[in-house]
Amino acid sequence: MAICNGENRDMNRQIYMDYQATTPCDPRVLEKMLPYFCEDFGNPHSTSHSMGMKAAEAVECARHKVAKIVGVSDAREIIFTSGATEAGNIAIQGASRFYRERGNRIITCAIEHKCVLEACMAMSREGFDVVVLPVQKSGIIDLNILEDALREKAVLVSIAWVNNEIGVCQPIDEISRLCRKYGALFHSDAAQAVGKIAVDASLVDLMSISGHKIYGPKGIGALYVRMEPRLRLTPLFFGGGQERGIRSGTLPTPLCVGLGEACEIARLEMSEEHNRLTEFKNYFIKKILDDLEKVYLNGDREKRIPGCLNFSFEGVEGESIMLGMPDVCISSGSACTSKILEPSHVLKAVSIREDLAHSSLRIGMGRFTTFDEVKYVSSKLIEVVNRLREMSPIW
Repeated sequence: MAICNGENRDMNRQIYMDYQATTPCDPRVLEKMLPYFCEDFGNPHSTSHSMGMKAAEAVECARHKVAKIVGVSDAREIIFTSGATEAGNIAIQGASRFYRERGNRIITCAIEHKCVLEACMAMSREGFDVVVLPVQKSGIIDLNILEDALREKAVLVSIAWVNNEIGVCQPIDEISRLCRKYGALFHSDAAQAVGKIAVDASLVDLMSISGHKIYGPKGIGALYVRMEPRLRLTPLFFGGGQERGIRSGTLPTPLCVGLGEACEIARLEMSEEHNRLTEFKNYFIKKILDDLEKVYLNGDREKRIPGCLNFSFEGVEGESIMLGMPDVCISSGSACTSKILEPSHVLKAVSIREDLAHSSLRIGMGRFTTFDEVKYVSSKLIEVVNRLREMSPIW
């Protein structure tokens, strides 16, 4: 994969527009990580000597940086994990089991990431009543339906801050208010939100964070676990009792450092990056909708992160469009379900017709996307869709 940083890009190089699947590691992040692979390789839990203490200090510095980007003053509330999938599983399974006496209901919604939906389904096999809420055509949940579900004593609500396929932002403050009104714990998968929009951890009890979605390394993430009042979790596995006994195992110092640095860079540059991507988003949407008929933007037009666009192109298959653009890295849905031939569960949940679900593409723009690339990809997309429609007997 080649990432183009200059305005005058080489048209023979691939253009990466799948930033919701993963992001390239920022060179500044990699630079911070490198010493902890070979030079400062100590075990951060072996603090009886200087090598271990140096690693431990680096981990704690990283923990504070992660805490800062989500507005947490007590860095002990940040638990390092292997990624957002593990963080979500610890949150959902750990909280439901520990607080089972509070209620037997777990509430989530139909467009959640598979790691949340599957974790909830696992709890249903343990006897929990799992309620999967529908969403409106905009992709946003109906707060009245959520409140009705909460009237039956619920132990946990899990709703993502930002959806990974259509980019819509949920009304987290309103969801938080309802959860507190009815005494339910609130977990949010914020893997697509942290570093892209302002995130306030005080609105939730548990929150999942991913490193490779914010220009950090793969294999590292974090779980915010509220301490005031203290929230307890039943661990998924056991060992040396690291990370407050919630997530045992030796921490990977280089990866923790990388996540911390990625969070620090994102915190400092988020506003400027958001403004730039908003300009790209507005250009891309206008160009596609002005130059093509029967194209639909999936998800609310305004309540979304600017770097994630999802379109359905009537009369053509999304896979065919991708084959017609071999120099552009885009996807037809979530990376976690890309090998499944069924239409995206997210698009089905927002009431997209099955044929339109099959004709959808996700366009992901990010830190290293240039305006030249945005112009090229939008024009190329229009060209390919028109060519495929001309060849189609259905169209």
